[in-house]
This record gives sequence, C-alpha cells and structure tokens, in this order.
Amino acid sequence: MPTATADQKQNLTVRLSRETIRKAKILAAKQSTSISALVAEQVDKLVGEDDAYQQAMKRSLALMKQGFHMGGVHHWDRESLHDRVALRER
Repeated sequence: MPTATADQKQNLTVRLSRETIRKAKILAAKQSTSISALVAEQVDKLVGEDDAYQQAMKRSLALMKQGFHMGGVHHWDRESLHDRVALRER
C-alpha cells in the first residue's frame, strides 16, 4: 500500500445545511475560489494553530520543569521553615 506524503491530497466528504452551502458558495465566489478550497484553508489553519499550541505547551512544560531562578538568596533550611515547637508556642 503506498504511503501518503504531505503533498498528496485526499477527498473528504462533509455534510452541511443547505443554507450554509448557499452562503459558502457566495463567499467562495467573492474570494474567487471554491468551497473546497475555503474548507481546506480553514482546516489547515486549525491544524497549524493546534501544532503551534502543542509546541508552545512542550516548551512551557520544559521551562517549568527546569525552574526559574528569580534572584535573591534564601538562608533557611527545612527545620527552620517547619519549626513545630515554635508554632505550638504561639
């Protein structure tokens, strides 16, 4: 079975209301294109936006995992932060 490359096109059947099809024909005519080209452009745009979102998510998660140095230095340890005796004496 042959494998599809990015340049190969494949047909897709979509069911739309008659009114949507009527309006799409008018829109396509205004833009000197076809309904198929309008749909393909919008689907390509959605897929591209999702790809960009996924890449941004991966970068953000990697940065969060790495952590950020916000400057400053802390001079405390776990014991002083969780001093139970001092908390009970309050």
